[in-house]
Amino acid sequence: MTGVLARRTAAEHLVAADAHSAHNYAPLPVVAASAQGAWITDVDGRRYLDVLSAYSALNFGHSHPHLLAAAHDQLDRVTLVSRAFQHDRMAEFCSRLAALCGKELVLPMNTGAEAVESGIKVARRWGYRVKGVAPDRAAITVAAGNFHGRTTTIVGFSDDPSARDGFGPFAPGFRMVPFGDAEAVRASLDADSVAVLLEPVQGEAGVVVPPAGYLAEVRRICDEAGVLLVADEVQSGLGRTGRTFACEHEGVVPDLYLLGKALGGGVVPVSAVVGDADVLGVLDPGSHGSTFGGNPLACAVGCAVLDLLEAGWPQRRAAELGERLAARLEALVGHGLTAVRTTGLWAGVDVDPALGTAREVCKDMMARGVLAKDTHGATVRLAPPLVISEEDLDHAVDVLAEVLRLRSVPAQR
Repeated sequence: MTGVLARRTAAEHLVAADAHSAHNYAPLPVVAASAQGAWITDVDGRRYLDVLSAYSALNFGHSHPHLLAAAHDQLDRVTLVSRAFQHDRMAEFCSRLAALCGKELVLPMNTGAEAVESGIKVARRWGYRVKGVAPDRAAITVAAGNFHGRTTTIVGFSDDPSARDGFGPFAPGFRMVPFGDAEAVRASLDADSVAVLLEPVQGEAGVVVPPAGYLAEVRRICDEAGVLLVADEVQSGLGRTGRTFACEHEGVVPDLYLLGKALGGGVVPVSAVVGDADVLGVLDPGSHGSTFGGNPLACAVGCAVLDLLEAGWPQRRAAELGERLAARLEALVGHGLTAVRTTGLWAGVDVDPALGTAREVCKDMMARGVLAKDTHGATVRLAPPLVISEEDLDHAVDVLAEVLRLRSVPAQR
């Protein structure tokens, strides 16, 4: 069967996938067969420049040799023992990740949504055991426009109808305020409040960067109110914004980091909650768990990712190339784009509705060999691998500019 599938054309693969997989995604019609660095090759041999990076899970590019070598080495040794036993990669992974974050403890999980769910549980238990909130009264403040994952708890405090509709009833205990409004955060807090949960940059919303000073002010408000600041850095963390963490741009250290995506290097799903013992220490045996969380393969790959981040070049490269990307994109405002938002090597660009939808723009870019992804109708997200060359980055923007120019001429659309 494997050989038969390998001989199918892209069109045949797409038909088969549509027939047998649940339709919870509407992917662009590309069928990847191999990938290296910033480039994907499809089953028909056509190459595409990837400027999405699997929503920042591939910060270090496809098939990074250091990450693959770590995975291959660990595959020959041991891949899973569950948390019923200990293994020889756990201590290194946890201690090094804790040091990277400037914290004491690590709770390893698998997906970003698991990290968020775990962070919610930790914040609530901390509220009951440490702050003294009355049982079942814990409240967490969240921001409008958020995206923290797809579990029923998480979509219950989303304001995106496509994420929420048809999945209730939802868990109580969340208070939503406008993103970027620190005073609204302050007004939401009371004796039942245990945490403020925020993305330092809202990725799914279209790379929405809050006003300068917002995160620092929220940190001060949390300190004054005696509540935890929980930073969801699943997309924004680990080099994407030009710093190890997006919070660093304002000198903010949260009480809990929620990490994922790039932590697994695009090889295996790896996520984590990272904090000090006075917060994460509220967990005890039996209170939380994961069969695959912190497995040997995940820890081996995670350590290889930490090698790259500790060297510092991904952060520097994102900062340097981010300036180049921002300058190129800002020149397109008024020429098919109505707004551009950037931080590091990450951008959300709003397409003039007169030219069509963001998905239509992404399909036109795909036809010219560049892969990006739309969000919320009018926005194209760009998150190239941090290993992308300057020439390839320029090429991606050139293709976007060409698509916008052609779509502005009705006869050529």
